[in-house]
Amino acid sequence: MGIKRWALPPLDKEAAAQLAEDCGINPFLALLLVTRGITDPESAAEFIMGGDISDDPFSFIDMDIAVERVQRAIESHEKIAVYGDYDCDGVTSTVLLYSYLREKGADVIYYIPERECEGYGLHRESIDQIQLQGVKLIVTVDNGVSAVDEIDYAASKGIEVVVTDHHRPPDKLPSAVAVVNPHRPDCESLFKDYAGVGVVFKLVCALEGDTEPVIERYGDLVALGTLGDVMPLVGENRSLVKAGLHILNENTRPGILALRKIAGVDDKALNSVKTTFTLVPRLNAAGRMGSPELAARLLMTDKEEDAEALASEIQEYNVRRQSVEAGILEEVNKRLQGDPALMASRVLIIEGNDWHTGVIGIIAARIVERYGKPCILISTTDNESKGSGRSIKGFSLFEAVSACSDLLSRFGGHEQAAGLSLSPENIDLFRKRINEYAAQKYPKMPVPELKIDFKLRPSQVDVGKLNLISALEPLGAGNPQPVFGLFDMKLDNIMPIGQGKHLRLSVSRDDVRLSVCRFNTTCESFPFECGQIVNLVVTMERNEYRGVVSPTLLLKDIRSAELEQEELIDDLQSFEAIVRRETVSREQAKAWIPSREQVERVYRFIRGKKCWIGNLGQMCYLLSSPRIPYIRLRLSLEILREAGLISLDDRGDSLCISILPANGKADLNRTSVMQYLNSCLEK
Repeated sequence: MGIKRWALPPLDKEAAAQLAEDCGINPFLALLLVTRGITDPESAAEFIMGGDISDDPFSFIDMDIAVERVQRAIESHEKIAVYGDYDCDGVTSTVLLYSYLREKGADVIYYIPERECEGYGLHRESIDQIQLQGVKLIVTVDNGVSAVDEIDYAASKGIEVVVTDHHRPPDKLPSAVAVVNPHRPDCESLFKDYAGVGVVFKLVCALEGDTEPVIERYGDLVALGTLGDVMPLVGENRSLVKAGLHILNENTRPGILALRKIAGVDDKALNSVKTTFTLVPRLNAAGRMGSPELAARLLMTDKEEDAEALASEIQEYNVRRQSVEAGILEEVNKRLQGDPALMASRVLIIEGNDWHTGVIGIIAARIVERYGKPCILISTTDNESKGSGRSIKGFSLFEAVSACSDLLSRFGGHEQAAGLSLSPENIDLFRKRINEYAAQKYPKMPVPELKIDFKLRPSQVDVGKLNLISALEPLGAGNPQPVFGLFDMKLDNIMPIGQGKHLRLSVSRDDVRLSVCRFNTTCESFPFECGQIVNLVVTMERNEYRGVVSPTLLLKDIRSAELEQEELIDDLQSFEAIVRRETVSREQAKAWIPSREQVERVYRFIRGKKCWIGNLGQMCYLLSSPRIPYIRLRLSLEILREAGLISLDDRGDSLCISILPANGKADLNRTSVMQYLNSCLEK
């Protein structure tokens, strides 16, 4: 079972009050700014109003060389190929540069590799195809900085290459005509965290000699690509996305209009969050499940009929993606439920046959969110295994994978995500080795955090706060949606909504009653009881119905107000150490082993419910007289499970427990966990 550590940093109210006075802004907005590290009037004004897009394109190393080579190709009518990538960032980068060059009269084509049959980056086979079309210059977008051998191969074919990329460069750069990448150690650009489309934007600004017409013409593409690649919305990225969203809402592209319509947001103003969760997944679905060229053609077409047809085709791929994801996710969860030792691993390595490699990264991210652990999913097809992983803050997945590089044929990534290839026969050893690395480097694994901006009084929830929160737009990585704590609230009512699939909770304090929505939770699976005092973590959303605007509170997490967070975190980690059969001292075993009376109390509780869904903290609350420590409670459940008296599914944020038919009297001391703990007592 996973748990997030609620992080509530100290709030500098004095700094917020001073900022409110200096800027003449609402104190609530000043508090939000201070929690984001913005404490002076100049920074606050730039953040709220949006700074200038002022990073000089020619401050990028090699930008002058890249501009000269591309202009020469345009003027001499050399054939140019824009070589992209299949995700949203890569597609928008391709469309931006291809469209600009075509408008300037260049002889230009574009090439986007297929995810399934080609994979990421430059390949000799694709260079051969491009050569057959008479191309003399390739300009890479969102890739190329690591393609040392491939760019040498292109040179042997008489093709020059200009690289534009935003991925971390290797020690040895490719022998390209120019390598434009803000992460080069010798690059003097003031801002570094551009998406691939941001680097392409800078190239086009340098070619054009001006910024404003480029942002007006292509700002929507820059916003889509930057949001799609989850780049930090700070500095120039914030300015680019802010300007791009304004253009996106003007509906200038038939393809965007068609995509908005099919996503059901054609009548709503698009902010960063809506864009990220509606348009971006559909553009990505084309590359994941079909061909990225569909997304490119959609963004480039000027014909309404073509746009509608392409949007419909992309939507079909998106629906298929959701279905494929659901099937693999169910299989992964079954695997975890059936193997407690696998569930207790520090790093979850789960393999399957013929899983679609276009979606396993998304599913890995969901597993990380559910169980709070780094996860790599590996799909084996024929004699090749490909993996995609996601991590938690504080655990570098790239370093962990690098430590096992001798087992891998290919790998890459960064702290929070990684991709790899290996032989199927190496999967078990890879699982063992990466978990050994984690045990050595992280004796106590990092715990995911849920950061709370600050606590709210119930009376502070009103429509006016929505407008103040909107001043923080665009929201996303580096500038997350504000998250608030509502503490010591009385749970007054629990009502099903949405045909019973969701809940509306009524909570109160200080004579103020609030309504809070909890999605994808039924009344049967919600373990809290009316009358209980709870702490809630919520976001505040805008809701408009028949012209009336009201704030909607969306529940991110809920706990009993009595929960001891750090004790629960330590006890859950201790329980997993026991499952992994790690060293347990005699004193620890003595403190952790539940008494028979405690195990029986837990069993009677579950038998009275027949089936119970909830978390360990809530069970502890319901069995509070006298209180059973979390570690003894969790071990009691494991003892009952091993004895065949209950079934237990660990769903990450909750446990689903059911009584099984008793088959004679169970000897609890014969369960493997009790035998192990008893052996520790004998040390």
